[in-house]
Formats: sequence, structure tokens, C-alpha cells
Amino acid sequence: MKSLVGKSAAVAVLIAGVGGGTYLHQDRARTEDSAAAQAAWEANRAEELYVKDRHREYTELAAGLHQSERAAAKRAAAMAEEQAKRARAANDAVSRRKAAAEAEAAAAQAAEDAAKAAIKPYDGPVPSSCASYSGHRKTGCSVMVGQGFDVSEFGCLDTLWTRESGWNPKAANPSSEAYGIPQANPGSKMASVADDWQTNPATQVIWGLGYIKGRYSTPCAALEHSNAAGWY
Repeated sequence: MKSLVGKSAAVAVLIAGVGGGTYLHQDRARTEDSAAAQAAWEANRAEELYVKDRHREYTELAAGLHQSERAAAKRAAAMAEEQAKRARAANDAVSRRKAAAEAEAAAAQAAEDAAKAAIKPYDGPVPSSCASYSGHRKTGCSVMVGQGFDVSEFGCLDTLWTRESGWNPKAANPSSEAYGIPQANPGSKMASVADDWQTNPATQVIWGLGYIKGRYSTPCAALEHSNAAGWY
């Protein structure tokens, strides 16, 4: 009976030992699983923090690059505007110089044209018999006397050329090419006397008197023909 009790106690101890071992193994397994989970969480957390840090660094770098690009673009725009201003100023200066040169050339040309168009004053001798006349009539009388005509002929010449041109050295007939005091037709015929036939009354008078002398002999004869035919 005593030995049976002892055996039972031994069996109980053994069972208790086995059960305790089982629980101990389970606790150890749970502890290991918890440690693994903690290690995995910490690894994930570290990776998450690393990604966040890299993302922040990238964002800061990108913002810095964008700011640098904006600053560079602003500097480039300012430089382009300054260059454009200088180009406009240079163009304006060139335009002003060109306009001034053109105006100067136009003024010089106008002065030259005016000089060419100006009526040349008579600078030849004036006989005392012609001193009572003035303007182009004095020129006509003086040249006529100088050509050998009697001063008495000037009354006829005055009447003839007053009718033809009013003693205007630039008189131009609108219906023909007649020009000048004697109304030479065409006016370029007077170039046989001198090139200044368009503006020199003396040249025109010399040519006109030559024409009258060759065709009618005297101014009074030319006037007589004009009165009869309406031309001379």
C-alpha cells in the first residue's frame, strides 16, 4: 500500500514537471514572437523615418532648385530688358543722326535748288538812256542798246514783250514750250546763248534780240508783225 502511494506521488511530480515544461516552452515562444514583432516594427519604423527624411531632403532640394531657377530667370529677364533698352537707345540715336543728316542734306539741296532757281541780277553796263527804266526792263534796254539798236526801239520792244511775258523771266506758256521774257519756243533754244537761260534775264534778252534781228531786223518791225498776226 505504501509503495503504491509513493508511485502515485512520483507520477504526479512527473506530470507536473511535464506540464510545467510545456508552459515554459510556450512562454519562451511567446517571448520570442514578441521580440521578433518588436524588431520588425522597429525595422519598419526605421525605414519609414528614412523615407520621410529622404522625402524632406528631396523637397527642400527641389524648392532650392526652383528658387535658384526663378532667381536665374529673373536675372536673365532683367539683363534682356537692359539690353533691349540699350538697343532701343542705340537705334534712337542712329535714327536721330540719320534724320539730322537727311534734314541737313535736304536743306543743302533746297539751298542749291533755290540758288539755281534764283533770278540772276544784271551786272552789265547801263547806258544813261536806259537809266529811267527799272527791273528787267532796264536790263532789256541796256542789252538792246549794247546790241547796236537805237534806244528809240525800246518802246516797241517793251510793248512786244509786255504782251508776251510781262517781262517775267520764268513765264511758261501752259499750251506750249514757250518760256522766258521773249517766249522762245521751246525755251531750250536760248541755251545757244548760255546754260543759265532759265534764270538769267540778260541771256533771254540777248537771244530774243538775236531772233528779232534775224527775222524782222528791228523790234518795231517785230511788233508790227505781232499786231497783224498775233504772234512774232
